[in-house]
Amino acid sequence: MDHANLIAIDVHTHAEVSCWNPFDNYGEEYDRAADKYFRSNRRPTIAETIAYYRERKIGLVMFTVDSESKLGRRRIPNEEIAQAARENSDMMVAFASIDPHKGKMGAREAERLIKEEGVKGFKFHPTVQGYHPYDKMAWPIYEVINAHKMPAIFHTGHSGIGSGMRCGGGLRLEYSNPMHLDDVAIDFPDMQIVMAHPSFPWQDEALSVATHKPNVWIDLSGWSPKYFPRQLVQYANTLLKDRILFGSDYPLITPERWMKDFEEAGFKPEVMPGILKGNAVRLLGLDQPGA
Repeated sequence: MDHANLIAIDVHTHAEVSCWNPFDNYGEEYDRAADKYFRSNRRPTIAETIAYYRERKIGLVMFTVDSESKLGRRRIPNEEIAQAARENSDMMVAFASIDPHKGKMGAREAERLIKEEGVKGFKFHPTVQGYHPYDKMAWPIYEVINAHKMPAIFHTGHSGIGSGMRCGGGLRLEYSNPMHLDDVAIDFPDMQIVMAHPSFPWQDEALSVATHKPNVWIDLSGWSPKYFPRQLVQYANTLLKDRILFGSDYPLITPERWMKDFEEAGFKPEVMPGILKGNAVRLLGLDQPGA
């Protein structure tokens, strides 16, 4: 990634539409409920998302969420995202997503995606994937990530997916309590853990884990900065200023809206460049020779 020519790096963007696989409408009720919750039904293709970010000179990390075991929905291929990243390597990085229920087969896939496809990290969503992050079921995949010293983004806090559906679509919010990542951070010290989103209603737990464990980071995606909890801004300005990351959750929130509100949310001018780009450069190893 040619980060010197980018104004920011968005570490949290979603692949919404596959151009490789046919449309899978199984479980479409989750999409309709999410549209209502987020007041948005934008679902751009991968190419459309890349063009959008390129026009704005913003780098991006893109991933899908593999929830085939819990939701029964066909995932967007990790290989499709990885190919797009290779073709746009000046401004894009691909993360992979593997359902933790796939165990050792998932670990084999993770190894292949790193070595053959060039993915640079991984994404997990405990609520949608239906597991506790500390469940030993996921250990084989974590071991691969840890061995390669790569980052892994974990959804934390409330989830808009399933909101308003009968029984919340059967999805358990408790799986995404950030305190569950404390065990993971201990057992996998070389895996850089990124807790995604302001972790409502467990913001203090997230700040505690990140302050205590130096391999834990926080991305600020999914919310407009004007709604951030006061203590999150306080820690971003002080103790955690080197491990706070810009993320939008695109297409649910646009980087323009996020960055506009970021200017007025109480962040110190001296920490803003790190949040927007500098911290992501270190997390992704872009400051290393040959990156």
